[in-house]
Amino acid sequence: MRSGGNAKPRLNNSELWGGLIGLALGGFVIWSGLKLKLGTINDPGSGYVLFYTGILMCVFATAIIVAAIAEGGPTLASRWENARWTKPALIIACLIAFSLALEPLGFLLSSIPLMLLLLRLIDPVRWSLAIPIAVLVPLGMWWVLKRLLLIQLPSGAFGIG
Repeated sequence: MRSGGNAKPRLNNSELWGGLIGLALGGFVIWSGLKLKLGTINDPGSGYVLFYTGILMCVFATAIIVAAIAEGGPTLASRWENARWTKPALIIACLIAFSLALEPLGFLLSSIPLMLLLLRLIDPVRWSLAIPIAVLVPLGMWWVLKRLLLIQLPSGAFGIG
């Protein structure tokens, strides 16, 4: 950020663009809330919370835009310097594989390998800790979702989970 109050607005100011995108997204959320009908405070409609969330988003985005114009901000290029893409790309690949395996293998047989991959590849955890976590966390989630909340999960071709 620059010091001083008379900063000239630049088009490559990343905070300005972030605020503009946030403002557009907030406007879309407001529009979606209005489309779903607001209702009243005593009888809220399905768009009630969405509408007011969009208003808050617009208020915050406007504050970011005002600060970006008044104080300046980093350039778009400086935000991407020294960016490491290996781990985010690996996470995206793991999630794509999970989404493709979810229906044919089922929730448990697809989430256990996903957890194991994430625990070992992203921020390596020793095997003696990774295996119990990779098995117990999906089992716990399966129990809460399937047995407690009665949510139907894909069981896959093997009928497990």
